[in-house]
Amino acid sequence: MAGKGGKTTTTLGRDSISKRLGVKIFGGQKAQVGNIIVRQRGETFKPGKNVRIGKDYTIYAAKSGIVKFYEKKIRLFDGRTKKAKFVSVN
Repeated sequence: MAGKGGKTTTTLGRDSISKRLGVKIFGGQKAQVGNIIVRQRGETFKPGKNVRIGKDYTIYAAKSGIVKFYEKKIRLFDGRTKKAKFVSVN
């Protein structure tokens, strides 16, 4: 019979760090050139006028102005339509 118990593993201490996703500049606020407006995973918000999208789907301002969020119907490749969220800077 063993005199000591064996080492056990723990599930603590392995939580991933948060990625700080979400809207950084809201509608009606001013944005300068290059300011990040939305950080996202996938294309939840699509780029509109005076806005560009990065390779990690980050949306940033291409010109200075006021940020505007809006919805618009878009046509899918199979002919159906759906509402999509857009971000623009005016």
